[in-house]
Amino acid sequence: MTAAEQPSGFARGLTRFVVGLSALLMVLGIYWYGWSLEVHHRFWSDIADRIHGPMTSRFLLQPASAFIAALTDGIHDVRRGHKSFFWTVQHDPAQQGGRLREGLISTARVALIGISLDLIYQFWVSDHFYPAEAVMMALLLAVIPYFILRWIVEFITRWWLGRA
Repeated sequence: MTAAEQPSGFARGLTRFVVGLSALLMVLGIYWYGWSLEVHHRFWSDIADRIHGPMTSRFLLQPASAFIAALTDGIHDVRRGHKSFFWTVQHDPAQQGGRLREGLISTARVALIGISLDLIYQFWVSDHFYPAEAVMMALLLAVIPYFILRWIVEFITRWWLGRA
């Protein structure tokens, strides 16, 4: 990776902050509410309630943000001649950590927005605060779609450039 491709200090710091915040919220959620079948059912019923409640625009905003990040990263991967993101992570142990770090840095902003939106939603609508749910919603709506969309963008870009 050249110096121009290195992430900025701010991007690395933001990534560390988001990973630390996510870990803290998960630990707090498990410590306060535990992990039981009742918590599992509440989580999925809360997700169903969130789809039809206030702030439903975040169900479009977060995947759209993930798509924008995946679009730029997927095109850059193809132009740099990198193998597919999933292929590298699974089959190239030498580059595995670097590619996962790339994905974390790319999704840090989207994940922070997702966590923030869910915390706002919880304080606005619910009389309870479920910190682990905020992290899980960010993962479901932003981080997982980012990795799937990045693979799709890489595939389409390789096909498109191969045609020319």
